[in-house]
Amino acid sequence: MIRLLSAVVAMMVIATAANAQALDPGLLQAPLDGSVASWIIRTFGLLTVLSVAPGILIMVTSFPRFIIAFAILRAGMGLATTPANMILVSLALFMTFYVMAPTFDRAWENGVTPLLEDQITEEEAIQLIADPFRDFMLVNTRPKDLALFVDLATERGQSTETDGKIDMRVLVPAFMISEIRRGFEIGFLVVLPFLVIDLVVATITMAMGMMMLPPTAISLPFKILFFVLIDGWNLLVGSLVRSFV
Repeated sequence: MIRLLSAVVAMMVIATAANAQALDPGLLQAPLDGSVASWIIRTFGLLTVLSVAPGILIMVTSFPRFIIAFAILRAGMGLATTPANMILVSLALFMTFYVMAPTFDRAWENGVTPLLEDQITEEEAIQLIADPFRDFMLVNTRPKDLALFVDLATERGQSTETDGKIDMRVLVPAFMISEIRRGFEIGFLVVLPFLVIDLVVATITMAMGMMMLPPTAISLPFKILFFVLIDGWNLLVGSLVRSFV
């Protein structure tokens, strides 16, 4: 897990140092040769990239699909705060690291390790680190969504390829809307059985003349029992992991 986190942090650090010299241990130490302006700009860039690390993690990984499905599951069961947000986000993060482990390993071995050993430059390392994420996003992006952003970029006279590869400015938004769509599709399938239970309970309470009794007060225990009996977490997490190519 530490290795995977290190790969993500290293990728973001490298992006800020693309136009600078090789990273050195004294990056955050004020220089003594008078180049204070260069040091301030470099440090500011590094801190800025580190501050948007959660956003980068969301944009190029499988995290959106997991968190959307878990959130819809909780809403469908009628549980406002259980499981807590921290639990859902933590589970989504760990499942993201599980799914993205091969991608992180490739980025570390192909880009970070050679850079740390001074075998390649920062520019080459950026490309080698980005390639595994580009491949992952390509195979998990709907062609229709990718074509949309390619057409939009073409209409505005923007390039859609860099060195023969699809540009990240086109691929990342297409990947994100594909993930959101799939997350809602899985969420619909998850919430449908709970909707049936709510309808059955509401019909029975109405037939018995219990107009003032909220149907959700009766259906909630049945929905929890149903989810536990079918081993819902195992089925949901397994289906989510298998949905990635």
